Amino acid sequence: MPPKPDVHEKDPHHVTAQTLAHYGRSAAGFRDGTWDHDVTQNYQALLTELHGDEPFSVLDLGCGPGRDLTYFKSQGIEAVGLDGSLEFVRMAQAATGCEVWQQNFLALDLPSQRFDGVFANASLFHVPSQFLPKVLSELFDTLKPDGVLFCSNPRGDNQEGFSGERYGCFHDLDSWRDFVTTAGFVEITHYYRPPGLPRDQQPWLATVWRKPL
Repeated sequence: MPPKPDVHEKDPHHVTAQTLAHYGRSAAGFRDGTWDHDVTQNYQALLTELHGDEPFSVLDLGCGPGRDLTYFKSQGIEAVGLDGSLEFVRMAQAATGCEVWQQNFLALDLPSQRFDGVFANASLFHVPSQFLPKVLSELFDTLKPDGVLFCSNPRGDNQEGFSGERYGCFHDLDSWRDFVTTAGFVEITHYYRPPGLPRDQQPWLATVWRKPL
């Protein structure tokens, strides 16, 4: 179902605050409901494209309660988490022992050329489209040359608005490509999830991108 318009949607800071408040209230339930989801395909889509000397460093953007940080750490990755929800930051730190930064996506403060990879699993679709070029540019800058950006987002026909208490942008492939290539990235591959189903039963679009040397 397409998102429903909201009177405050023109204020991106309001919609982001409301979305984060929702995650704060439901943090424990979200952790319990998503921790066992199998996203191995997404992990491998990022890790197989990393180049250079190990150990690799990966920023888990929108790390939530720490499921994906746990996996990356188990693979010898120097994993750093980032989330706007204080509840998720505390959960991720407790679950993984990794460094986890509390930062709002609309006010990122990222080190330059720090990471080999950025893993943005089910997170960037919460960024209002007017802020997306800025956020993607900041992710470009925090990657080392030849670094890799992985994104997985629920797809749609470029609707934008609230679904319940969460704000989302539901891009199609062409729209998403325009945003990410304009930020300077080069596409490696894309695929739809869950695997093995007809396209109309694959609501997730995964894309993998490289920062040119």
